[in-house]
Amino acid sequence: MSKLPGSSGVSLLSDKSLEFYRDPVAFYEHRIKKHGSRIFEARLLNKSTSFVCSVQGMKELLCEKSSIFQKDPNDVMHPLYGDNIVTANGEEACLLRLSLTHLFTGKCLQSCTGYINSVCENCLKGLSASCGPLSIYPLFKQLGTELVLGMFLNVHAQDTPDVFQEIMRLCTQHWHGLISAPVSVKVPMWSSGFCTALEARNKLMDIIHDKLGTEQQGFVADMRALPLPDDSCAPQHLLLFISALIPKALASLLTSFTLALSGPSREGIRNRARAEPEYFNHVLLEVQRLWSPFIGGRRIANQDTTLGNFHVSKGTAAMYVTHAVHRDPEVFHQPEEFLPERWSGRNAGQEDLLCCQGNGPRNCIGVQLNQVFLKVACGYLLKHYDWDLSPAPQDLQYKWLPISRPIVPPTISFTALDCSNPHQPEGGSCKSDGQ
Repeated sequence: MSKLPGSSGVSLLSDKSLEFYRDPVAFYEHRIKKHGSRIFEARLLNKSTSFVCSVQGMKELLCEKSSIFQKDPNDVMHPLYGDNIVTANGEEACLLRLSLTHLFTGKCLQSCTGYINSVCENCLKGLSASCGPLSIYPLFKQLGTELVLGMFLNVHAQDTPDVFQEIMRLCTQHWHGLISAPVSVKVPMWSSGFCTALEARNKLMDIIHDKLGTEQQGFVADMRALPLPDDSCAPQHLLLFISALIPKALASLLTSFTLALSGPSREGIRNRARAEPEYFNHVLLEVQRLWSPFIGGRRIANQDTTLGNFHVSKGTAAMYVTHAVHRDPEVFHQPEEFLPERWSGRNAGQEDLLCCQGNGPRNCIGVQLNQVFLKVACGYLLKHYDWDLSPAPQDLQYKWLPISRPIVPPTISFTALDCSNPHQPEGGSCKSDGQ
């Protein structure tokens, strides 16, 4: 057993949080090179932290030792979201997962597909009819918001636009609390961002309680019928499910998919993805490998243990860095290259080595639902359009926190496919630029 490379230094003075949040990729790349190790130590959030940047280390952290490395009870999400499946540990987390899982799998998941198709068509039809290039990130965020509010709260943009807009506004204010200093201050004519987020949370909870008391169908009614620990459990989970987190993550992935397949140089990939469902799945895997919406996740060791044969002390933190894990050269050959074919070659059957939505027994409960979202939305784009950057070139440098996306919102011009396209899927509708 060896000591972790690096150092956490002393409290406060050695904290590297600002450096990490400013550029997490430069942060880990510098230290991997300096220490010659993809697991190293530094101080983050004023706590000694083991940074895990390898596939093997990630699997050890999230799978083999998931009972040792647990969620941080003082996570920054807790004041804004309360107790839920993300912050729970131990038996409580297992029981919540048992109760909630069936809502995101099987027949419940199948019943959502028609709605997902209709929302994607409504939001994505006629993109080629725009008078100019479209800024795609806000377009995809709107799509994600319509999906989650319709599915989880029975609030539909077309049926009740005023209610929809108000909830969307509150969700945005609530989200900004995660990137604000956790200080609740309110004086005449001014409130801190965190205070505004808490007020938005309270208003959202009022809406959720009303829905739980009145809705007789859909996800809200199903939540009410679950065997949950107490009366506060269902509303707090609905708050999590409708939060801006999911639309932003979906918008991140759809933006990255669109950029990865844009332009004449990617025409062959687009055509092959249209024609071959398996290759289409591999394209989506490669998008998630290279451009995960989240930089990683944090755990706390509840006993002395090891990671990669390095000693980790009880009470210290461990953080897996998704961006680094997905670029581990020991597992992913040419890690910086967009190569969908890797998933039918060297990495065939290794989808479980990704941690885009966590991994192991505490991975995201909505993994299957996310895949349906992606397949329907990306499939619709492929079925109906070709596209390219406009203007070209553009600055596509990414920021990675709080959600990964290009720093400068990219703009895309879409061209409708027509019936003469040899790769138009069988049964697909023909669309013209005027539709």
